[in-house]
Amino acid sequence: MADLAELARRTLASNRFMVLGTVDSSGRPRVSPVWFSLVDHHDLYWLSSPEAHHSRNIAERPEVSVVVFDSTADPHTGQAVYLEAIAARVPEGELGDACAEAFEGVEDELTFTPETPQNEPFVLYRARVTAAEIHVRGRDFGDGSGSDQRVPVALRVSPD
Repeated sequence: MADLAELARRTLASNRFMVLGTVDSSGRPRVSPVWFSLVDHHDLYWLSSPEAHHSRNIAERPEVSVVVFDSTADPHTGQAVYLEAIAARVPEGELGDACAEAFEGVEDELTFTPETPQNEPFVLYRARVTAAEIHVRGRDFGDGSGSDQRVPVALRVSPD
């Protein structure tokens, strides 16, 4: 399972867009492609307008689902990581530290700081991962079923 966890970490690190799944108050699902930054294999950060449909959904129901995958991969070759998380707008008092984490090493035009002009329609959101699974193709699983499966993985690297 350690190899699968490492494969999941590499998949997350090599992709910049996630598909964010939210649910509105009536139970209607909503999926949105969102650029993201990953910190410590645990926190996903992204910028969004608080008026965006998915942002309004998060304000009502913070439980989200996320999938990260390489959409350019050929059939039967790509990997996908499925995440469950609790999402929210980053509180103002945490914004400085969160921005420093989220945008470390990111190109200047993509960064966001507490000093970003407030006429920008964006605010910083964070989703804290509560569960992770990796997609394993049936032919790679080795159980003889041939069925694709989702296998739970631990994303955080434990200190030795």
